[in-house]
Amino acid sequence: MKIFPKSLKKGDKIAIISPAGSVEPSHLEKGIEMIKAKGFEPVLGKNLYTKFSNGYNYAGTEKQRLKDINWALNDSEISAIWASRGGYGCQHLLEGLNLKEFTKNPKWYIGYSDNTVIQSYLLKKGFASIHGQTIKTSSFGVTDETYNLIFDILKGKTSKYTIKSHQFNNQGNIEGELIGGNLALIYALLGTKYSFDFKDKILFIEDIGENFYALDRMIMSLELAGVFKKIKGLIIGGMTNMGDEKENKQYEESFDEFAFKLISDRISKYDFPVVFGFPNGHIKDNRPLIIGSKVKVKVENKVKIEF
Repeated sequence: MKIFPKSLKKGDKIAIISPAGSVEPSHLEKGIEMIKAKGFEPVLGKNLYTKFSNGYNYAGTEKQRLKDINWALNDSEISAIWASRGGYGCQHLLEGLNLKEFTKNPKWYIGYSDNTVIQSYLLKKGFASIHGQTIKTSSFGVTDETYNLIFDILKGKTSKYTIKSHQFNNQGNIEGELIGGNLALIYALLGTKYSFDFKDKILFIEDIGENFYALDRMIMSLELAGVFKKIKGLIIGGMTNMGDEKENKQYEESFDEFAFKLISDRISKYDFPVVFGFPNGHIKDNRPLIIGSKVKVKVENKVKIEF
């Protein structure tokens, strides 16, 4: 039985932290003002804008980033945690995460991309989280509805989505627990104690900026790990800027058809329901999903997903 954090009320505090890549204050201005406009109080992590370069521009050292996330997880005055961005670096924090006070006062963790590893960790401990847009608005923009839907979840509302069908979909009706997130991080956690439990789950995947051979390698790793033999269904979100971008400009789109075909070919021997093109991922219309929630999926002439 997964634990869902309590709903937020006006005036509640939302911590904003940078667990991975560095971020500029100007990148978060719109998001911070939006939180205020919705009636909540943003509380900035001490190292939110810290920078540390070590082969990548991190938002501080591992110690600094870990200090901020553990503060946000365990401070009793904080009601939700919203990641400023993804990038890379969340894996560094897994061994040092502390949920001592969090377990007494669970709170929503919101993010996607590299934050997938934090959400996998929380789910292993029995806590649901929101796979949704970070505070930083991406270069391709973010719709107002994207954020409004996250606030709906924070206020206790349930989510229902209806999307058009895709030629590669595999029809069927299923119910199960939703897991997943960014494919590269799901792949990176395979074989570790932090990996998702795939048995009888509905798996969601999305990604950005991967060469097609790298995408195939990750899907093959899931295949070799027996993931597709364990899951009840598969949902594929955005596949953005995939392939060799210098040679394949035609593939610079949110729902890359060649990436979809590659995945479809690899899983063709399985008969579980499959949804292609769900609006979540590194895309403008990034509608939130609840990791750890029970979900009903109907894949017919239209696709209906209900939490």
